[in-house]
Amino acid sequence: MLPIRGNLSLVLPAYNEAENLEAVVRRSLEVLPSLVEAFEIVVVDDGSRDGTGEIAERLARDDPRVRVVHHPVNRGYGAALRSGFAAAQGDLIMFMDADQQFDPADLAHLAPFVPHADIVAGYRVRRRDPWQRLVYAAIFNVAMRLLFGIAVRDIDCAFKVLRGDLVRAIDLRMNGALVNTELLAKAQRAGATIVEVGVRHYPRLSGEPSGGSLRVILRAMREVAQLWWLLLWYQPPRGVGRGRPQPRSSQVMRAAVLVTLVLSASWWLVRRFFQGNR
Repeated sequence: MLPIRGNLSLVLPAYNEAENLEAVVRRSLEVLPSLVEAFEIVVVDDGSRDGTGEIAERLARDDPRVRVVHHPVNRGYGAALRSGFAAAQGDLIMFMDADQQFDPADLAHLAPFVPHADIVAGYRVRRRDPWQRLVYAAIFNVAMRLLFGIAVRDIDCAFKVLRGDLVRAIDLRMNGALVNTELLAKAQRAGATIVEVGVRHYPRLSGEPSGGSLRVILRAMREVAQLWWLLLWYQPPRGVGRGRPQPRSSQVMRAAVLVTLVLSASWWLVRRFFQGNR
């Protein structure tokens, strides 16, 4: 018996990944037949300008299990995931970045937990990114846990398996990098059960990373405020999660605690600055 029963849709958001996409798709086609009963691969070309879309179309012509969704212009990581989720036909949805920093074979580590959890979230055992991105990621994860109460150690790890009906019910809105935060926060509000499993992470060998750019970081900061307001009024769907829904009132309390900590730290830094310049 295969480790995962049912039909799985692997969503691969891709922006300017011409140097990586074919290797990722071919590796996925190689390993998925031994892990899941049936599968499809949905490549989302997010307005790439380097030929990523043409490579995706060629791969789809070569294998009917590969489908392609195109964005005429770059709309952002969240928009790419949302388009992929909308196109996905499987009762399970997996997503993974198309930059060769993950190995789809690690789905085998997640497989034992898939029947029992609403979300099986990978976390990078040893993250192989530049130190600047590691610092940003550490700060981001702490802030998101404090602000939204997300009980996951590696929020933005792009290696997750989700129940398809859960994804379709929670109505994602974010277009940028904060979509992982939105997904987990809304899932917790709906009572989703989340299991974390360690996965391998590899250095990026080709292509240009976009997740740590100043533009993406500034956009994410703006989206934090948008998401907080959105979640404040969010009414989660009933009956889609297997656990206990997270109450909305706790969001306000966490925000108050975080603002207090930030203001206290800022006041301490200002006092130290003026004392040092006397």
